[in-house]
Amino acid sequence: MGLQPVLSVLLMLVSSISVPSTPRTEGEILLFPTLKTFSFSELKRSTRQFRFDNMLGEGSFGCVFKGWVNGNSLTAAKPGTGMVIAVKRLNRQSLLGHKEWMTEINYLGRLRHPNLVKLIGYCTEDDDGLLVYEFMPCGSLNNHLFRRGSYSQSLSWTLRMKIAFGAAKVLAFLHSGEVKVIHRNIKSSKILLDSTYNAKLCSFCLAKDGPEGDRSHISTRVMGTSGHAAPEYVATGHLTAKCDVYAFGVVMLEMLSGKRAMDKNSPTGESNLVEWSQWTNSDIVSKHKVLQIIDARVEGQYSVATALKAADLAFRCLSTDPKLRPNMNDVVKVLEELQESGDMSHNEPRHNPHASSSN
Repeated sequence: MGLQPVLSVLLMLVSSISVPSTPRTEGEILLFPTLKTFSFSELKRSTRQFRFDNMLGEGSFGCVFKGWVNGNSLTAAKPGTGMVIAVKRLNRQSLLGHKEWMTEINYLGRLRHPNLVKLIGYCTEDDDGLLVYEFMPCGSLNNHLFRRGSYSQSLSWTLRMKIAFGAAKVLAFLHSGEVKVIHRNIKSSKILLDSTYNAKLCSFCLAKDGPEGDRSHISTRVMGTSGHAAPEYVATGHLTAKCDVYAFGVVMLEMLSGKRAMDKNSPTGESNLVEWSQWTNSDIVSKHKVLQIIDARVEGQYSVATALKAADLAFRCLSTDPKLRPNMNDVVKVLEELQESGDMSHNEPRHNPHASSSN
């Protein structure tokens, strides 16, 4: 039987069969008919030959390039016209390979949520492998928090809480009983921002289906980024949804402090953000100690009560005992309350870094 009849049968059966947990072949990708199959030449034209000055970023997977396609046909368009896309090209020397590439398609090809980055299509012609996503004009949370200078605007307190809220909502969706997916690589560079700073989670190449039945965890090799991985996962390889909660707590702490989770250039004793903040965690009722970790760039933008509530949430997510960490539905509720509290109202006192305070 030729290739075309096989593909036709797959497409005819798509509505009556379940999606495999991890597609292993290009043919199985066709179980996601909403994805467009791009040709390599199309993507080469739309990205201006993958030119270096068209590169949006580079990660463990490979490089991401800016491209343009016709908004209706999704065919390559003249640079600067049509719809902007982001094209991720797998690096042949990458530590991640074809399996991770297929995993990315598996999850983003079938999952839909307002706070998930949209996968538009893929290309299998090139040995490198290419994935095509919606373009996120405001870049990543990582860039806004840690890049200084004119490239990225510093995020206000209100925007930081909005981003945290969006990221929490999509994690609650992933961890729900209907989906049961563990992202396994939550960090600020995986949270992208659209034109109005709505958070959109990306990069599912390390994701895993959560445990089924009476299993409490899944056993897997430790993957992810140092400083974000939950201690029990690092120690045992036992992966649960609470590992994502821990990583979210690290991101929350980064947003509150403006410091990286791991920074070798930090002063002695401050290179590991979670460890450095533990003295605060042990005495959460102390306003003075909590407010000392808040990023100076958002001074005057938050009420003391709101800052304490946000810090308390981050520290509960970072509990060394996973049973003491909240689930993401509870995290969403707290962040929703922070959204609704009208933090910029004038009814509560603002933090004044120059005022005297005591423990």
